[in-house]
Amino acid sequence: MAWSTRELAKLAGTSLRAVRHYHDVGLLPLPERRANGYKSYGVEHLVRLLRIKRYVDLGFSLSRIAEMDADEDLSGDTATEALRALDAELAATIERLQATRGEIARMLREETSADLPPGFSTAMVRTELSDADNSVILVLSRLLGPRQWDNFQDWIASAEPTDADREFIELPADADERTRADLAARMLPQSQRIRDKYGGSPITGPDLGKALAEIYNRAQLDVLVRVSQLLPPADADG
Repeated sequence: MAWSTRELAKLAGTSLRAVRHYHDVGLLPLPERRANGYKSYGVEHLVRLLRIKRYVDLGFSLSRIAEMDADEDLSGDTATEALRALDAELAATIERLQATRGEIARMLREETSADLPPGFSTAMVRTELSDADNSVILVLSRLLGPRQWDNFQDWIASAEPTDADREFIELPADADERTRADLAARMLPQSQRIRDKYGGSPITGPDLGKALAEIYNRAQLDVLVRVSQLLPPADADG
């Protein structure tokens, strides 16, 4: 019995491209050719292809199938061990997917933006977040240590938005000197309360300055610098 490449692929329920790829990576031996130069596949090729397809459908990578081939026949003890390893990987994947579904359900329930980090809820925020706010929160979730991140979330949940906060978000890059100085002065009390509560700013961390420089415009950055300069030294508080 002899089949062409197309006939073999059809019998195995796979594609011509897959058959050729299995040849290329050495999983499926090349058959002899007929007098006309066309490949001539036999039953052993079909069996081999069906086994490869079965393992691929189960989730094995081609490299792992090749490793099993190097050790032992696909139906031997090596395959059993590989199945156990694959089962453990699938169990971990299922657990991760279940956790992801739980996170998505929470996001849908609380109408939380997918732009925010895992566990961060817009329900804790008392004002609408801008695109810059979302970016800052994402960056902070990676730059802050666990304690600083907890402090930041606590601050977000408890802080009452002020007119100064809203003006800062909308501050244009070409804001004049007087506007920036006035805004920094009005943002100072909030910054002072934050430091009094947390013993320092909850939003400090390595590389934070560089990140903020790419998120905020030059006027906003100038206001942040002015606020930090207006804050009295920590040992002078109280």
